[in-house]
Amino acid sequence: MKIEQDSPGVGFPPPLAFAGTLLAGLAMGGWGIPLGSKLEHLLGWIALVAGGSILLTAIGLFRRAGTNAQPWKSTSRIITTGVYRWTRNPMYLAMALIYVGIALLYDSAVCLVLLVPLLFVIQRQVIEREEAYLEARFGQPYRDYKSSARRWF
Repeated sequence: MKIEQDSPGVGFPPPLAFAGTLLAGLAMGGWGIPLGSKLEHLLGWIALVAGGSILLTAIGLFRRAGTNAQPWKSTSRIITTGVYRWTRNPMYLAMALIYVGIALLYDSAVCLVLLVPLLFVIQRQVIEREEAYLEARFGQPYRDYKSSARRWF
């Protein structure tokens, strides 16, 4: 992964951070989630499908706009339509939902606990860098967008 000079400067792929943390939590084992397997599976599948749908939609919007979705590459425009009307970070929201869905399906409370520090890292090391980059690159149009769409949901 080569970090482009004109980019937010994120030094790691966020999907790998989600996957690595999830795999570490599953490997740790630990205690289960006290919701009952039927409810856990139902909620897990809902989160997984919702996250997958949001992620595919967001990626499709970047492709249609002809700009990079990777936070270590330059961005040529801001996306403000579709799921981006409701959240400035649908891809990270989607990855978190997919993560929660898998944690529920595997009955892993450890994974859910590990999600908290992971989201803190994503917020500080990815989202805040992206926002500073987009504000510097696009100025007032990005500030207007920030005031119209929430960071997460």
